[in-house]
Formats: sequence, C-alpha cells, structure tokens
Amino acid sequence: MTEIKVLGPGCPKCKTTYSNVLEALKKTNMEANVEKVEDIEEMMKYNVLTTPVLMINGEIKVKGRIAQVSEIVDLLKK
Repeated sequence: MTEIKVLGPGCPKCKTTYSNVLEALKKTNMEANVEKVEDIEEMMKYNVLTTPVLMINGEIKVKGRIAQVSEIVDLLKK
C-alpha cells in the first residue's frame, strides 16, 4: 500500500497540503496510509528545512510549497 507523509509543524500551508492529499486520494479512488508528521524531532530525521513536505513511499516529492491536488494525482499515478 502507498505510504504518504505530510511533514510540517501545523501551519496553514501544511494543513492545506494534507487536505489536498486526501482530495487526490478520493479523485483517484486509491487507498493509502496517510500520516501527518508535526513533531519537529521526527521531521529532522528527514533532513528537511522547509515545510510543507510531501513524501510518497519514503521519497520527497514536494517541499517548501503547497502540493496542488492535480499534482498529487499525477504523482500517485506514477
């Protein structure tokens, strides 16, 4: 199953990215384990300095900006 993580401290951009992930999953009828990581120490393990970060299956796909629904749909189809 696809693993998706949204890393961010809970800012509006991070929340929007998380919502966009859920919307993209609905549009593609895909199931995934979606996790929102807000703990700073946990985020530091991924060595990222800018948030939000969208990770799919352990790979950083988008960082430092909001991932749009259409963009996430394209990433999920790959």
